[in-house]
Amino acid sequence: MTKPLLLKVPGTRTAARWGLAVLLLSGALATPARAQGKYLTQEGAASFFSTSIIEDIEATTKQVAAVFDLHSGQLAFSIPVKSFAFKRTLMQEHFNENYLESDKYPKATFRGRIVDLDMGKLLKDGQRVSVEGDITIHGVTRRLTVPGALAFSQGSLLVNAYFSISPADYGIEIPRLVRENIAKIVGIKVSLICEPVSQLSAK
Repeated sequence: MTKPLLLKVPGTRTAARWGLAVLLLSGALATPARAQGKYLTQEGAASFFSTSIIEDIEATTKQVAAVFDLHSGQLAFSIPVKSFAFKRTLMQEHFNENYLESDKYPKATFRGRIVDLDMGKLLKDGQRVSVEGDITIHGVTRRLTVPGALAFSQGSLLVNAYFSISPADYGIEIPRLVRENIAKIVGIKVSLICEPVSQLSAK
């Protein structure tokens, strides 16, 4: 199995901060006594990339909040749209003001469930999985199946996923003048290191 991309393990988080991310999963994570099997990060990495004849566009963020419940297979992600950083300031301004309208739609979210989780495989060598859920971008929600990989390292859950979307599917209008600069399909990569919720609550 391909080894997941390793990132710097997030530092200590207070209960007040991780508690907000825990609420991404309604009800299931509300009781600390039931925290076993639940993993969290607020410093996950995500990037997107589009390529065209004229120009390649890439942006990254390290502000992905995510919660995983390995007992139920449920998971949730939330990304502040304005946290994506571009190489060119003008490109970042267009992204927020004209394309994603991040003041009106400040977050991109995903809620779903791992459909083929096998704890035996995951604990032994890691596992490639499929996740089905609803992704919301620019105020538009669509059903999506995302391939990914899970593994454990030093007690943390490593999560990697790569998938593609079409901006047009989410009502993102690209001005005709620059339409050829932006690909019709955008690749998205997510890399996370999630700590056990029980470990965080003890800090």
